[in-house]
Parts: sequence; structure tokens; C-alpha cells
Amino acid sequence: MTDLADRNDYLSAGVHIGMRMKTKGMAPFIFKTRPDGLSVLDIEKTDERIKLAAAFLARYKDIMAVCRKTNGIKPVNRFAEVIGAKAVTGRFLPGTLSNPNFQDYMEPEVLVVTDPIADKQAITEATEKRIPIVGICDTYNDLEFVDLIIPANNKGKKSLGLLYYLLAREILKSREEIKDNKEYKEKLEDFTEKD
Repeated sequence: MTDLADRNDYLSAGVHIGMRMKTKGMAPFIFKTRPDGLSVLDIEKTDERIKLAAAFLARYKDIMAVCRKTNGIKPVNRFAEVIGAKAVTGRFLPGTLSNPNFQDYMEPEVLVVTDPIADKQAITEATEKRIPIVGICDTYNDLEFVDLIIPANNKGKKSLGLLYYLLAREILKSREEIKDNKEYKEKLEDFTEKD
């Protein structure tokens, strides 16, 4: 039973679609592996983890969300705008978190990454600075430096749009900036790339 969104919303956005490749760390989040070898993520665990991540992130004022993938740029930028975070999309420049002399140097309290592989530079620097990392992790992701995992399809436009839409809403609820879902004025379309 999912709480944050209807089960069909998760399914139609493809949040559950994993890859053929799977890592040992992601095994607890995999619902099943289809006969064609494609792994399917457990959307109930995704739902639980979005709630957990939102409660965790709501404790921080200075959040940075990162995404190198094109499909995640709009959702990450909108997420950052809605919750008052910083967004770094596209290439993550070396020194952003680790070099105080760098022009665009930042010191977030927590980092949200869209894909631990694509956002490796951000993870490397956050790890050096001991900044906690929340990561959207697909079946193929290595979890070594991710502190809190949201198991989900981190490749698809619709999946990332729905994930960041829900995460933003739940953070606002945890911060008591809104009381319930009815007060959330954002629309899912604002988080999703047009096809």
C-alpha cells in the first residue's frame, strides 16, 4: 500500500523500472526480476523512502540538489525553487564543495543526488566534507557513499518529475509550511519535462 501517491501514478511514471544490471546493495529494494532480466523496484519501499528522506531533509535549511542528467534538470530546478534549496544541474564543476577559493564555492548542509554515477564529482566532494548524501538510486547504483537511498528509476523524465514533486511536497509538510496535500499548490507538470 502506497501513501504518497496512488500506486498507478508510480507505475505510469515508470518509477519501478530498473535495469538488467543490479548491485548487491540494491537487492533489498528489488521486488522481482522479470524473465527478460529486467529488475523491478518495490514501489512501496520507494514510497517509504521518500517519506523518510523528506523528514530527514526538512531538518536542514541549506540543501543542494544535483543532477547532471538532462532528464532531471527541470525536476531538480523546480524542487530547489519550491523548497528553497540550491540546484546545480549539468556539469558539476570540481571545487564547488571543496575549494573555498572557487568562484561558485558552496557549503550546503546536505546533498541530494539524482544518480550516484552521473553525479560522482558532487558525491566525492561531499564525502570529503562529510556532508550527508541522499541519493535516488536505480538497481545498478553503487551505494558506497550514499547515506539515505530512495530506490527508483533515476533515468526517466516522468519518474524523476514525480519523485521530486513528491519529495518537495513532503518536505513542506514536514516543515509545517503546508498542512496537507490540498495546500500544495505545485502541479506535477511543473516538475516534468515535456516529451
